[in-house]
Amino acid sequence: MIDEKFIKFIKRHHVLTLATTNAAGEPYCAACFYAYDAERNLLVFTSSHETRHGAEMIGRERVACAITLETRIVGRVQGLQICGTAHRGDAAATRTYIKRFPYAAAAPLEIWVVEPDFMKLTDNTLGFGKKLIWNREQSE
Repeated sequence: MIDEKFIKFIKRHHVLTLATTNAAGEPYCAACFYAYDAERNLLVFTSSHETRHGAEMIGRERVACAITLETRIVGRVQGLQICGTAHRGDAAATRTYIKRFPYAAAAPLEIWVVEPDFMKLTDNTLGFGKKLIWNREQSE
């Protein structure tokens, strides 16, 4: 079971930073608009296989993501770090994305999802440096 604090944080935001690696292990990151499928715990985004990060996810599906609240107020700092697996999304993922970003329906979409297996939420609103951890293995 995922703590509701994770879900609320993910739903409040719409841009994630996606980190991938190439065959030589060199890292790369890209900002992507995302939607969240809470039922399946999937972060849904669109990207072309012709982009660097899109090409790197093919064959190297382990990725990391970050979602952050931009603030200068230390007591409001919040951020989520995610490790997981990226793969092509299905029709349900496409519907989730278009529901969040209706204008996307007019474009050809390559839908991807990240299926988290580890998440760490830093939330200073709960106390300075407070961290909540979710791990798929421990939640099953």
